[in-house]
Amino acid sequence: MKCEVAQQNVVMALYGELPDELGGALERHLAGCEECTRELNSMRALDEYLAAYLALRPIMEPSPNLLAQSRMRLDEALDQIPPHGFLTRLRGSFYNWIGHVQGAPALTTLLLGVGFLAGNFTYRYQVAHQPKPPTVVTMSNATRGSISNVTSIVPTPNSEVVQVNYNRVVPETMQGSLDSDEIRQLLMLGMAQGASSNVRESSVNLLSSECRAGHGCAAEKDGEGIRHALLVSLRYDKSASVRLKALEGLQHYVGQDQRVRDAILETLMHDKDASVRTAAIDLLEPVQSDSSVRQVLRTVSTQDESPYIRTASFHALQSSADIQ
Repeated sequence: MKCEVAQQNVVMALYGELPDELGGALERHLAGCEECTRELNSMRALDEYLAAYLALRPIMEPSPNLLAQSRMRLDEALDQIPPHGFLTRLRGSFYNWIGHVQGAPALTTLLLGVGFLAGNFTYRYQVAHQPKPPTVVTMSNATRGSISNVTSIVPTPNSEVVQVNYNRVVPETMQGSLDSDEIRQLLMLGMAQGASSNVRESSVNLLSSECRAGHGCAAEKDGEGIRHALLVSLRYDKSASVRLKALEGLQHYVGQDQRVRDAILETLMHDKDASVRTAAIDLLEPVQSDSSVRQVLRTVSTQDESPYIRTASFHALQSSADIQ
């Protein structure tokens, strides 16, 4: 143990903070180092003098500010101390272990016995588990793509050969016109299951443009089709920009489709985004004379959290009253 390390350990030992595994090494170093012994005696004398000095005077508690400043200075000083090297820590641990072994002959015998048994067991294990020659793996219909799931496993009796059947997801690309049913199905799938809001927004934007142009947006009774997909995006998509694009695609059907009108009224009442609610008010202009629309506008004009939307709803009510 070096004198620098020993003097640091002396301070911890004086205040009872030195770990037990370092105590033996410190004692052996002090037995052969006069300088460190003098350092220890000086610190003990100083500690005794301070104890006698404080015994004659009342103890004053330090202020919280002083404690905080002292802790900060101590942390800064500790950060500036270079860490001990790996070899220094390894040497200290080895000396401590030698000291424990010298003081416990029974432990030495036990360690030798454990080492012998471990060596014998390791040799037997290596002999029993010698590496085998690599086996041949064959694949049928090998294609690129990630594996989606394993469908079945067929082991070969009395053999280590096994057959694993699985499905693989293979990325594909399709290009075609917006009037194509296949392209529309993929766009509607992108609206519902797009990996990102950009994919969903692009899908809604393209299908909304088809609806504004009057191409294939007729209402279908089975709950399918572009108009139904736009209603689903308007109600449930988390992106406000996607919901705005869905409103644009439904604009031409407010007056003729009760489902579209109800969905826009629901958006005006409950959508969390103010810009989406504002767009819903503009879309309701052709049907402001409807009693259900007027009732919703009256509620929004008094209860909406946005002053602008309350004012816009009030003006819409006034406009419908003038029309009537």
